[in-house]
Amino acid sequence: MREDILQVKIEKLNQVREFGMEAYPEKTQRDFKNAEALEKFDEIGERAVTLVGRVRSMRPMGGSAFANIEDESGKMQLFLNKGNMPEELFKLFVKNVDLGDFVQVTGQLFLTKTEERSLKVTAWKMLSKNIRPIPTEHFGIKDEEELLRKRYLDLMINPQTRELFRKKNVFWQTIRNFLASDGFLEVQNPVFEHTPGGADAEPFITHHNALDQDFFMRISLELSLKRLLVGGYEKVFEIGRVFRNEGIDRHHLQEFDHMEFYAAYWDLKKGMEFSEEMFRKVVKNVTGSFISNYEGAMLDWEKSFPIVDYFEAFQKEVGLDLAQEISVETLMAKASELGIKYEKSYGKGRMIDTIYKKTVRLKMIQPCFLVGHPIEVSPLAKKDPNSPNKVLRFQIVAGTAELCNAFAELNDPIDQKARFEQQMKLREAGDAEAQMIDEDFVEALEYGMPPAFGFGLSERFFSFLMDKSIRECVIFPPMKERE
Repeated sequence: MREDILQVKIEKLNQVREFGMEAYPEKTQRDFKNAEALEKFDEIGERAVTLVGRVRSMRPMGGSAFANIEDESGKMQLFLNKGNMPEELFKLFVKNVDLGDFVQVTGQLFLTKTEERSLKVTAWKMLSKNIRPIPTEHFGIKDEEELLRKRYLDLMINPQTRELFRKKNVFWQTIRNFLASDGFLEVQNPVFEHTPGGADAEPFITHHNALDQDFFMRISLELSLKRLLVGGYEKVFEIGRVFRNEGIDRHHLQEFDHMEFYAAYWDLKKGMEFSEEMFRKVVKNVTGSFISNYEGAMLDWEKSFPIVDYFEAFQKEVGLDLAQEISVETLMAKASELGIKYEKSYGKGRMIDTIYKKTVRLKMIQPCFLVGHPIEVSPLAKKDPNSPNKVLRFQIVAGTAELCNAFAELNDPIDQKARFEQQMKLREAGDAEAQMIDEDFVEALEYGMPPAFGFGLSERFFSFLMDKSIRECVIFPPMKERE
């Protein structure tokens, strides 16, 4: 900001104080929100009312002035005239109030000659004097990175951004209410963990000074919630922040809000029925329709979601039968043939997943259930008793994006430990996202966990419904520090 602009604004601030008016008072009077005052215009009549808001426009005209103030509910036009208040108070407003200042105004509601409901101001006071120029709605910040870095300015000048985050609130409240109405208990579990688990992701590490120990920041909500099933709860869920030290793209951030629920004695079929109903409810409440648009595709959420078998789709698109013994080398050769990049440290599960994402998933547009994943990519899901190289798992996929993950939960402690050990071999071979052995969780399973269904989704689903990147749908996303 130019020094001369700063100096002019500070001089105006000083003049307000010299007048005897506090520029940042503690107390505020307010009778109505702006929208409420407009709605109750006839009821209020000529009774004096006090409103507040940020000054968004100013039009001085000699001995009069029009201005607009805005609060969260909307705008109110003000009419000021030196005949309706002390002349010095009128002059102070015209000369010293800038766009972006917060003011409190008192007066009577009236209709202007153009029939606009307005407030005839008889008194006012400053609530907060700004000393930086406010970007205008029409000629504001055009740099998207700057808007994300200074999201408060984006919210200030772009009503559609404010509306976006109101919808995000509807998104989470719909999920919370849907689960609570079915008897689920909401809980809050620790962010710091000795062993991160529940997902294939590289964790962040932090140091706990009081305990003088390093902790991992959780990458999932899963293992803590399943411990609660061991403890005797039957339906639990959490909505909380998780942290994954991975790359940034349209669908991924390092920290994001995540939801997982677990229901004892539910099977995969029950979970699919419940999840489909929840998705439909969320889509309708957030968008107002059962139709959403994503990257040019129109998606219909009202129709029943068809079931797509992972193995069948993989064989159709890739030409490999996962029901047969397939080596890592064969998968790598197929990936090279298809022009798919991979790391030499990848194990069989990671290779299958990498190829699937670049082939099968790209053909999945309308909402569907992808079921029957390979056991190698699902270390926490129960084996399919009819196909031991598959697990009882599904994902809801639409617009080529995975929008949730759900399992018939593995509750066999011996099988679980063996799968953790296999994951550790992958870590030792260089796969930083492979899971660690959580001995405490295995011990919890040894006390007995009931058969259960588990489900997880993140705010990725919300950004998907808004047809935006996940970073755009986070109020204050992590940004690289300016150099």
